[in-house]
Parts: sequence; C-alpha cells; structure tokens
Amino acid sequence: MYCKQSTDLIQTLKNHCKSISHLHQIHAQIITRGLISLHHSSTSHLLTLFLHTFNSLPPPPHPVSPHYPLSIFNLITNPTTFSFNTIIRSHTLLSFPQTALFLFVKMRRRCTPVDTHTFPFVFKACAQLKELSVVRMIQSLCFKLGFMKDVFVCNNLVVGYCNCGWIDDAYKVFDESAERDVVSYNVIIDGFVKSGEIERARQVFDEMPVGVRDGVTWGTMIAGCARMKCYDECLSLYDEMIGLGVRYDNVCLVSVLSVCGRMGKLEKGKQVHEHIVCSGIKIDSFLCTALVDFYAKCGCIETARGIFEANNEKNMFTWNAMLVGLAMHGYGESLLTYFDKMVKNGVKPDGVTFLSVFMGCSHTGLVNEARRLFDEMESAYGVCKERKHYGCMADLLARAGLIKEAMDMIASMPMSGDVYVWGGLLGGCRLHGNVEVAEKAAERIMEISPEDGGVYSTMVDVYANAKRWDDLTKMRRLRDARRVKKNAGCSLIQLEGVTHEFVAGDDLHPNCDEIYLVLNGIGQHQFEMQL
Repeated sequence: MYCKQSTDLIQTLKNHCKSISHLHQIHAQIITRGLISLHHSSTSHLLTLFLHTFNSLPPPPHPVSPHYPLSIFNLITNPTTFSFNTIIRSHTLLSFPQTALFLFVKMRRRCTPVDTHTFPFVFKACAQLKELSVVRMIQSLCFKLGFMKDVFVCNNLVVGYCNCGWIDDAYKVFDESAERDVVSYNVIIDGFVKSGEIERARQVFDEMPVGVRDGVTWGTMIAGCARMKCYDECLSLYDEMIGLGVRYDNVCLVSVLSVCGRMGKLEKGKQVHEHIVCSGIKIDSFLCTALVDFYAKCGCIETARGIFEANNEKNMFTWNAMLVGLAMHGYGESLLTYFDKMVKNGVKPDGVTFLSVFMGCSHTGLVNEARRLFDEMESAYGVCKERKHYGCMADLLARAGLIKEAMDMIASMPMSGDVYVWGGLLGGCRLHGNVEVAEKAAERIMEISPEDGGVYSTMVDVYANAKRWDDLTKMRRLRDARRVKKNAGCSLIQLEGVTHEFVAGDDLHPNCDEIYLVLNGIGQHQFEMQL
C-alpha cells in the first residue's frame, strides 16, 4: 500500500506539478498519508524528487523562504549525492549562497561523494557571494579531485572569478580549459564586457568560431559596444548578425535602438523598427521603452507617443521614457497629464520620474505644479529627494526669476549643494542679470569643481550683459591662469548614411565643403550646377 501511494505521488510530481502552490498540496498529501514518518526505502527518493521538482518550478511572485526546502532535506535520513546537489542548487536559486556553501561543507564532512554536478552549483554560490578566497579554495579542491577537466565546472569557475572582479584569473581558467563550448565563450566575453575591457571581449569574439556563436554571444557584444560608446562597431555587429540570420533576443534590439537614439540615426532606427514589425517580434515592455526613447531622442515625439499608447505592457521604465521625451520637447502640460495617468495605473514613480517632471515644468514655466510635486515627493509617493532633484528645482525657480526662493531652498537642503545645484542657480542668474547671486554661485562651483570651464564662460556672459568689463577681464585672466579649458562644442551630421562628428577646434573634414552645403540646404546637384 505504501509503495502504491508513494509511486502515485512520484508520478504526480513528475507529470502534473506546475507551481509552488501545487507542490504545497502534494506536500500536504505526503504528511497526511504518513509517508515521511515511515522508515521505508522509497522515502528518501520521494523527498529528493520533491526538492528537485521545487527547483524546476517557475519562481512565485513573492519570495520563498529557504527554510522550506531545507526542512524537507532534513527529513532525509541518508542523503545521497543527488540529494545534496539538489538542496545546494535550491539555495543558489533562492540567492542564499552562505547556506549553499554550508551544505557543501556538511556534504564533505559526511564523506558523501561529489560529482561533476556538485561544483557548478557551488561555484554559482561563490559567484553570488563574491568572495575570492572561497572561489580559490573550491578551485583547489576541484584540482585535487580531478574535476577541472569538466567544461561545466570551468564555466562556472570563470563566472565566479568574473563576479569577484578578477577577470585575468577568469581568462586564465578559460584559456587553459581542455574543452570549450558556446557557454565558455559567452561567460568570458560577458566578463570582459562588464569589466569595461571591450577590446579583449572583441578579441575573444573574433577568435570564436562563427558557427559556435549564438544569439547570446552577439547580444553580449552588441550590448557591450553600446555600453562602452563604440556606437559604429555596435551597429556594424548588428548588421552582420542580421546578415547571418542569427536568432537573437529583445535585449540586443534594445541596445541597438539605444545607440540609434544617442547618435540621432533616425533612418537606421526606423529600419530596426521595421524589421521588428516584419519579423513578428513581440514588443514587450523593454522593447517598447527602447522604441519610445529612440523616437523621442530623434525628435519624433508623436511617433513615440503612438507606440507608447498602442502597447499594453508598460512598466515604470516605459512610463519614464515617455515622460522624459515629453520633457525634452517642452510638453509640460502633457507631461503632467501622463504623470497622473501613471499614478492612476498603479505604477509607482521613482527618482527619474520626478526629474523628468521637474525638467518639463522648468521648460514650460509650470512653477506651482513643480512646487506641489516637489513637496509631495516623500510624503505622498515615498521617493527620497536627492541632489539632482534640488538641482532641477533650483534651475526651475531661477529660470522663473525666483532667485531668493531658489537660494532659500538650497540653504534648507539636508546635504551640501553640488555643481548641478549651484549651476542651476547660476543659469537663472545669467538669464535675469542677478550679478551678486551669480558670483556666489560661481564661487561655490569653483570650490567644488575648479576644472569646470563652463562656469567661467557663464560669468563672462553675466559680466558682459551687466557691462562690467573690468570684472569680465579678471574672469578671463583667472580662467587662463588656472589653465581651465572650455568644454568644446560638438555637432553631428549624417551624410550619405555616415555620421560625422565635429568638435570645435578640429581640423576640417575632407568633405567639409559638401557638408557645409548640406547644412545650408544646398544639395549636391545644385552645388555641381554652381560649379
């Protein structure tokens, strides 16, 4: 009878258990039928399978306590290697690396044999813990027991070193690996990307056989190039990936759209969007956020609004992208309307949300609305005020001519003002000709960031507008004496699909005459006719 009940529950676990809730129901059946109170040979197998099922289920919306699987494990009288591997993995999945390592120590003390499945779980726990000494200790044990030839062990050891910030040690393990698979390449490339060594990541990528690369490989490199501002290389990799017909995920597309937005490549971004539509790729919340951000940065705010409205999967980042876009284009009233919609839809705003709101209010002079939301940030929305929020408010108030109110707000700050706070005040003083307060703000900026060239240029404008030529001359001499360089202006222009960057002081581009004509609305045909 016992065997029949146990067999039925095992089949239920294997074939029908789909959630943690269902697992709890089966657990209740195990208890009520007395299956774990009997000393039977099938008990350990049943409980181990129970833990294995727990690991394979999708995570619930609420956190799961590690005490639950541990309480099941403690009922196993003679845990096997598989039992220990399963419980160690449980705690790794639940992000309790200390307990996972404690269980590994317990496994060794009981002289339970380890296998090739034990160490990957242990190294994952080490990666979460980010404790280099533990990683080295487990690696020494792997050498001693002869497991360093296993590709899964080496891959997880590489991740452990990468998470600890020791990328050279990670590469040494990768380089000395007897066997490599696509995961081996992906983890070391990801490690180089996260450590900012994009050249070394590209070197490994180029050495990797083309047939071995998968969507994760391409996506990691593309995202890495976007992160390190290697924009042309990012788009080149994307085009190559599309040409090879590689299957990729939405994260890759998000990176490409982000680069298109930063470079102002409207046509390229439109091609990516068209490819998304033609390929039937589902526009989830992350892809929707990227599209809204891209079109807003390229000046197509109505297109961004249309994409936002058409998508039902919106998270906080999607709402923030829409709000930032409206703020950039000076749609202050629309921005406040969307902010109200965001709150009514149950999406909790964060610091970025309020930054965009204050920026939009500043551009459209909505002082009272900004004041109200600034006062309600902590009390009504639970968002802490940071320096950047005070900086936006200082800029808003100063732009509106409320210099004294801006000064009082800065004086009441719970922290000292930074360059952005005093810079916001200084900008308003320049706009309204308040030389006295401008001098105080400039003095504070020079104390905080003496190498900032913008403050000297701003004060030159302030003195010039006030016709205080002696002070203007002194400011220029002070700038020259401190050898402060003014930040060079930068412009971008697209010509025949190529984006050219111009920085003030650069030598002229070989195609400067042609580009000059494009800037002035004269096409190549008219240029040739004039010749």
